[in-house]
Amino acid sequence: MTDNNSRPFAVVTGGSNGIGLELARQFLTNGFDVLIAGEEDQHTPDAAQTLSAEGQGEVTSWAGDLGREDQVTAFYEAIQSAGRPVDALCVNAGFGLGGAFAETDLARELQMIDVNVRSAVQLTKLVLKDMTARNEGRILFTSSIAATMPDPFEAVYGATKVFLRWFGEALRNELKDTGITVTVLMPSVTDTNFFNRAEMMDTKAGASDSKDDPAVVAKAGFDALMSGDDKVVPTLKNKVMGAIADALPDKVAAQIHRGMSEPGSAG
Repeated sequence: MTDNNSRPFAVVTGGSNGIGLELARQFLTNGFDVLIAGEEDQHTPDAAQTLSAEGQGEVTSWAGDLGREDQVTAFYEAIQSAGRPVDALCVNAGFGLGGAFAETDLARELQMIDVNVRSAVQLTKLVLKDMTARNEGRILFTSSIAATMPDPFEAVYGATKVFLRWFGEALRNELKDTGITVTVLMPSVTDTNFFNRAEMMDTKAGASDSKDDPAVVAKAGFDALMSGDDKVVPTLKNKVMGAIADALPDKVAAQIHRGMSEPGSAG
């Protein structure tokens, strides 16, 4: 076990798989101890065990449903029980759902809003108050390149990522004269379980064999966070894509996204 006073402390939500797991690994490799939060299944303790076995630092885990207000409160209490300040908070938990909005499951979409948006606001509010008291800390929000354009067939998911993008950018401006930095990570199509869970494996995006490596995405996010950058779009091809999408008329950008996300577009 490491000395709790000698290493900084990072908290990563959605840390049991995908980009979140790789973010946790980045922190550990770079001298942090980490608390990961994940769902109430075997993935979370398994991920913590895997990270611990790599021997880079101390790993603790918390499992619960961040879509519930009381569970976010419970997670914050777990953070406090660690007895150490949060040097870096990664608000990464989230999921998507593909399909035509008129046909998709409302309950899942409301849960998505609760996890992707409401829990992000609640947890950030709680942790940021502690950071503000110390005038020190770093926050990373995992948004998406989807936040650069309208997102047909991912309408609710895309809207949640737009929220996270501008929530993060707004907080960054509010905190610009403090010792706290806010960074927004905006990945593109990444090789995780996202598309399977979102029921999008029959889309062009879901079936793509050129998805980004989550380890590469996480490194870009970690580096940007530690540099105090406002946002980062990992890889050159995605930077170009995001810049084009930001510049295009919305209806054109929406049509481009439709070509990637429409059910059956995998061909």
